[in-house]
Amino acid sequence: MSQLEQQMRHRDKEMVPRFLVQAMFGLMAASLAMVAYAQWFDVPNRGVLVEAPVAQSLEIVMIGDRSGTYEVLTTDGALLASSADYKGGFLGVIGRVFERERFVHGVTSDAPVTVVRRENGNIAVIDDTTDLRVELIGYGKDNVAAFAKLLD
Repeated sequence: MSQLEQQMRHRDKEMVPRFLVQAMFGLMAASLAMVAYAQWFDVPNRGVLVEAPVAQSLEIVMIGDRSGTYEVLTTDGALLASSADYKGGFLGVIGRVFERERFVHGVTSDAPVTVVRRENGNIAVIDDTTDLRVELIGYGKDNVAAFAKLLD
């Protein structure tokens, strides 16, 4: 056996040190133990969104084209905004999400969705045809503002 073959055989055995593998399995066991404890002793959930009552709402229709531009219309057909507008690209992102969810559920894509402002100030977009709710928390102020402007 050549010296190169001996070096490669030794190198392949030591690719991942034993203590790292043991640490990985230790973390998995610790995570499993914490989840089991929380389930068995009914530890209350933390960090769960509390849906505040709706303070203001608006039904809109989001229509997209092949280029990915979405227009936001009232149910009467009046143009409110477009994803091509300055800082309006997030409208297209959410429009694509709803379009995909409706495709999966076999629902027509021209049904209105509801933009709501909750009493705590949070903005949400709700699609009753697929029961999809997108609470706009953690998407950035410009992205949330794109939908908040629709309610102003």
